[in-house]
Amino acid sequence: ARALATIAAPTDDSSGLAWADGSLWVGAYRNRKIHQVDPASGAVLRTIDSDRFVTGVTWVDGELWHGTWEGDASELRRVDPASGEVRERLEMPAGAGVSGLESDGADRFFCGGGTRATLRVVRRPASVAR
Repeated sequence: ARALATIAAPTDDSSGLAWADGSLWVGAYRNRKIHQVDPASGAVLRTIDSDRFVTGVTWVDGELWHGTWEGDASELRRVDPASGEVRERLEMPAGAGVSGLESDGADRFFCGGGTRATLRVVRRPASVAR
């Protein structure tokens, strides 16, 4: 395979990416951010701050979700893509690290198990918006 193009990443600690509405959304693990990136130029269009390490990002039904993992605590969070406000939190059991996050496009999330050789399936709650 041949690369069609190369763009600069917005960070040196990328932790997953997702595609939505013509943009790439790139997690920045240690920097605790999510960047909306123009896929043609690599320009950062918007940055959302998080108060936790960002371990993955995904979009489903117009909703932006990201994984967090810090210390012994992990969550899946639905955030407002314009304001960065956390709208919903799904707490994982203590010690259940979350690495990577993807949606099946319906009602399930899939996430890596951090340092454990497991994948988790988490039911996405029904949102008020749906």
